[in-house]
Amino acid sequence: MTRAVLSLGSNIGDRLGHLQLAVSGFADSLVAVSPVYETPPWGVTDQPDFLNAVLIAENAGFDEWDWLRRGQDLERQARRVREQHWGPRTLDVDVVSVGEVRSEHAELLLPHPGTPARATVLVPWLAIDPDAVLPGHGRVDGLLHRLPADDVAGVTRRDDLDLVAAA
Repeated sequence: MTRAVLSLGSNIGDRLGHLQLAVSGFADSLVAVSPVYETPPWGVTDQPDFLNAVLIAENAGFDEWDWLRRGQDLERQARRVREQHWGPRTLDVDVVSVGEVRSEHAELLLPHPGTPARATVLVPWLAIDPDAVLPGHGRVDGLLHRLPADDVAGVTRRDDLDLVAAA
């Protein structure tokens, strides 16, 4: 059984609808879906705010490449266009981790190298797995406590927005 942690983000178009597309696309494997969070843009800051969420999924027949391919297929369904690194996007699906798998392949770095510095991933992940561990980096709550307070404060839970986990 492979267990994957997947990070979702959207900041253009129907942001919640794009996240829901991803949740529905992983429905057959979902273990948990985080609440939705609104976050300021990261990297390129001259763009709209993001909606973010984290999924935990399991599938006995999937390896890390299957998780990546499914995420990329969902991005295509959301008509994602890759014009600018860290730029606006309809849907971003990042494979954060797949069990204890390590990968240095250019197309799939695992665990995702940006995760330890991103409150946009750590906060939603902790909401659904308070004991989460990022392989090679330690407990997620410890990583979150090392981030600047402003980074964490910018991650705002949106209890008025819901993602439906049903298939």
